[in-house]
Order: sequence, then C-alpha cells, then structure tokens
Amino acid sequence: MNNTKSSRVGNNLRSYFSTPANLITILFLVILIASVVIPLCTLFVGSFKINGNQEAIYVGGEVLDGDFTMHHWWELLVSREFDYAYIKFWKPLGQSALMALMSCAVAVVFGGVVAWFITRSDLPGKKFISTVFVFPYIMPSWSMAMFWENFFKNTGMGAGKGILQSATGICVPESMVYGLVPCAMSLGLHYAPFAYILIGGILRNMDANLEEAATVLKASRFKILRKVTLPIVLPALVSTVLLVFSSSISSFTVPFFLNKSSINSGNNFISISVQMRSLINTGFTKGQGYVIAIVLMLFSIGILTLNNWFTGKRKSFTTVTGKSGQVSLVKLGKARTAVAVVLVIITAFFAIMPLVSFAMESMLEIPGDWSTFTTRYWLSTEPFEGSNKGDTIGILRSATMWQALGRSLGLSVLVSLFAGTFGILIGYAVARKRGSRAATLVSNLAFLPYLIPSMSFGAVYLALSYTEGFTWLDGSFFLLFLVGTIKFMPFASRTGTSAMLQLSGEIEEAAIIMGVPWWKRMTRVLFPIQKSSFMSGYLLPFISCMREMSLFVLLAASYTTLVTTLLQEYSRTGLTQASNAINLLIIVVVLIIQFVVNKLTGASIDKGVGGN
Repeated sequence: MNNTKSSRVGNNLRSYFSTPANLITILFLVILIASVVIPLCTLFVGSFKINGNQEAIYVGGEVLDGDFTMHHWWELLVSREFDYAYIKFWKPLGQSALMALMSCAVAVVFGGVVAWFITRSDLPGKKFISTVFVFPYIMPSWSMAMFWENFFKNTGMGAGKGILQSATGICVPESMVYGLVPCAMSLGLHYAPFAYILIGGILRNMDANLEEAATVLKASRFKILRKVTLPIVLPALVSTVLLVFSSSISSFTVPFFLNKSSINSGNNFISISVQMRSLINTGFTKGQGYVIAIVLMLFSIGILTLNNWFTGKRKSFTTVTGKSGQVSLVKLGKARTAVAVVLVIITAFFAIMPLVSFAMESMLEIPGDWSTFTTRYWLSTEPFEGSNKGDTIGILRSATMWQALGRSLGLSVLVSLFAGTFGILIGYAVARKRGSRAATLVSNLAFLPYLIPSMSFGAVYLALSYTEGFTWLDGSFFLLFLVGTIKFMPFASRTGTSAMLQLSGEIEEAAIIMGVPWWKRMTRVLFPIQKSSFMSGYLLPFISCMREMSLFVLLAASYTTLVTTLLQEYSRTGLTQASNAINLLIIVVVLIIQFVVNKLTGASIDKGVGGN
C-alpha cells in the first residue's frame, strides 16, 4: 500500500514538473523568497537588535552586539529628549511629505495640460513636443536637480554665477535655489512626463461619443471638461498623484543635491531619505536607519495598495470600447501658433537646456564667467586641486572614471540580461498558470521590490551583508548585481506578463502538437512575435540601472565605484565641474543606447501618447 502511495505521489510530481510553467513557477518562488523575503526579514530583525559594538556603546547599559532592543524604535519615533524624535524623524518626514505633495501638483498640472493640448486640440508641432517632453523622465531625477542649481545659483548667496545671473543679472533668493521649493519643482518636472503619459493615454483612447453627445446638447467646453472629461481621467489623475507622491517622498538624490545652504540662510530642509542614509552611515545609529527604511517601505506599499484599490473601484469609467469616433479637436484659433511656441519653448527649456547647462558648467573654471573657459575637467592630465582622489584628472583621461563607467555598463548589461530573462520566464509562468495561487504569489513577490524605495531596498541588502554568513557580500560587485537584478525585475516581469497574456495559447499549442521543444517554442515562436515588448523588458532594467544612484550609494565600495556614485562623490567634495561632465556623459550614453535599441527592435521605455 505504501509503495503504491509513494509511486502515485512520485508520478504526480513528475507530471507536475514536466510542465515548464509549473517548473518555472516553483523555481522563481524559491528564488524570490531567498532574494526578497529573507533580506526583508533580516532588515526587520536588524531594527530590533544591536548592530555592532559601536551601536552597543551608543545605546548604553549592558547590551551587546546582537542583543534584542526596542531602543531604535523608541528613540526615533517617541523620544522627547532634546526633541530627538522630532528632529531626526518627524520633521524630515513632514518636510518630505510636503515636498511630495508639491511635486505632485507640479507634475499633474504641467503634464496634464500638455497631454490635453496634444490629444484634444489642433496644436501644431505635436510630434516635437510629444517626443521631447519625455526627456526629463528618461534622465535621472537628479539631473533636473543639478540643472536647477546650475540655472539659479548666484553670487548673492555666496555661490558662483548661474545661467540666469550670467544672462540677466537677476539674483534669486537662496530659498529658490536650495531647499524645499527647488526639490519639489525638480521632482515635479521630472515626473511631469509620467503624468503626461498616463493622462494622455486616457484622453487619446476614451470614447469620443461621450464628448460629442455633450456638444450636441449645447454644453460649453468648460462644462464638458468638468462633467465628462475630468471624471473619465480621474483614475489616471489619482494614480499619478499616488505614484508620484510615493516616489517623491522617498527621493534621496534630489534632496542630496539641493539641500545645501549658507550659514545664515535659515535653510534647514532635510529629507527623510537623506536622514536615513546619515543614520545608517554613522555606525552608532544603524538600527534607527533600518527603522526609517521599514517605515518608508510600509508607506509605499500602503500607497500602492490604495492606488490599486481606487483604480479597481473606478472600472465604471473605462471608456475604451473600440467603437470610438474621431475626437473633435478644440480649435485654438488665433492663439494656435502662440500656444505652440510657448509649449515648444517650455518643453525645450526643461528637456534640452539641462544638457546645455551640464556642458557649460563642465567647462567654466569660475561659474558664469566665460573668460575662465577651460577643458581641463575633460582633458587635464593633472590632479584637481583639493581632490581627495589622487588620480582625479580630466574625466576623459581619468582611469577612475573609465573604470567606473565600464563597471556601470557591465553591471547594467548583466542586470538587464538576468532581469529581462527572469521577467519573460515569470511572465510565461503567470500567463500559463493564471489564477493559480503559486503563480499569483510569484507575480506579487516579483513586483514587491518596485514598492520599496531604492534607498530602503539598498538598506535591506546592507543589513543582510552585515549578517553572519553573508559578510562576503559587503561592497562586492556581486551584491550590486544581485540588488540591481531584484530591484529592476518588476519592470521586466510586468512587461513579460503583459506580452504573454496578449498571446493566444493556441499559438504554443500548435507548436506542441508539432513536437517543438519548449525552449524552441520560446526562442523561435513566442519571442519573435512579441520581440518589441520583450526587448523593452531588457531595456528598462538596463537604463534604470545605468542611471541609478540611490540604490547603490549605500552598497558600493571604493573598489566597486560606479559612474553614478563617482558623480555623487565629486559633487560632495565640491568638484561640480567634474560631476556635471559625468552627468552629461551618463545622459548621452543612456539616450544613445535607447535610440539604437528602439531603432533596431522597436523597444522603448515609454510608448508616449503620440501626436500627429
């Protein structure tokens, strides 16, 4: 009887694992538990224990390394001694929340207005505006922050001349250069293309008959906008606000570049992510940094859950029926050319001018003074004065820079290959086992890293690298590769899942009947059909990894310096010309690679909303 039962179980297991989708599902379930769940648990445990001898001395008493403690949570969230909790947590959190709300307003208004003009008016120059408008989103968020500083800094605040002062003589207050408002504006302008894509996609695809019916009933254009259009785009607006807020509140790079201030300015803005990094890096307060990382993760997960709940409830607003008539475009009349010129100027200013400013700042010894034009930050063979890096020479001659760039390119290629391939395999398993508990769990676990802020996710693996048995990970290239692959896999997995769900099962069934092996079905049947979508799943992780700073700033060591962490180091030590040069180099590399891949395969990091 036992032999029969064992034989039956064995046959069932062999039958189950003979199906590729089942095997892939179980394989990635194990991988994701090991790479996502366990590190998260390590971070959680780290927030309740003493992390090293330095922290034990700081906490005081008779505690030792590894002992359980509630000190980190109490000290950071509750302690009133010297207003510690307020200064270290609640004030930075409140400032970050306000920054996020302001960035949402900028992104929604700017992106929404452009989306309306592109999809709902007879505006000329749509193709140019639609193409160029997404550039700030393709660039790293900190590029906009660096441009903001380059443009508005002035001698009135003790800095060099910025572009505005050089061109007009105008000196803006320091509060317009550093602090809350500049951070919010930079993030808002960075995410405006994101709002444009979401809102524009709804506007372009909505049923035109709804607006046409209102027009027939003699409703005014404003009333149509308020009663018909806005309710339809409301889900996109809410999604934009929630997603931009979630990304902005945990932003590290923008506040890092724009939290400078003079002694007498009164500018004491600090973001919660910058605070987290500061706490983790001290060694005495590592556990408190872990607490902030957990809070930010829970915050982001809550926001994304709220977004999914809201969009799920508003399904009644789905109006893409496939029967839509041609949208009646608003005639701008005499204002048509003027509006187009204004939008082209504004779009070009925020999309193209940053590149110009980085080039300018990299070639001026004294900012704003063209009599000090120099190429030494690009071509010099002599170390820069004041640099703490002995080999810091012109970036095109710097071995440090080329090693960092090569390391970044190599890391990005490896991350894209693994994340992209994993994403396709997960997409295949989820599509073929749709509805099963295992496939749903794999899909959710694969998407979980997206919900975790980059700085927090870096803290997750930092905590793991300090754990006994995993100390070999600390600062290693493998750690950067592992973290990058897991963090950017959600882009690929969602792309892969979407592409696989679009494929009818009959296509693969026909290949099975013909006796085509699974790997040939994937490479010769399924992949060619959805090549553009699948290649986007490779392109997204590559570009995201190439421009990422927040994720790696806690993890990279001196021997694993990446081009983004090198830029951060140059900026921190005052070598702004070199940091601008590297920033320009990163953006150019990213744009060239995206352009080449798009032309060869049709893959793109966004689809845009078009415009004729």
